[in-house]
Parts: sequence; C-alpha cells; structure tokens
Amino acid sequence: MRKKLPIGIENFEEFLSENFYYVDKTLFIKELLQNWGKVNQFTRPRRFGKSLNMSMLKCFF
Repeated sequence: MRKKLPIGIENFEEFLSENFYYVDKTLFIKELLQNWGKVNQFTRPRRFGKSLNMSMLKCFF
C-alpha cells in the first residue's frame, strides 16, 4: 500500500494515524535536548515544517 503525501498537514498525530510519508527527526529531538537553552528559535523558510516540528515535540514530551 502506498503512503500519502502530507501536503498542508501540520499536526503530527495526523501523520501517525493517516499513514503519511514522514522523515524521521528523532535526531533533532536529541540535538535539542543536548543543546538546550532558555529560549530556542527555529528559523526556516516558509513551508519547511516549523509547525510540524513543534507538534512533534509536543507529542514527544
């Protein structure tokens, strides 16, 4: 069965329940925990998954 492409999806739980393609970013969580600060700023161009990363972190913690 082919997985769907996640166009416009920003909710991590929806990725898990709807069987979308997803790039594993667990190393991102590891890096964030090792190099944490009081404030972390995530800068990326539009459509680079900032909201999805925040949703993934919310689900993880």
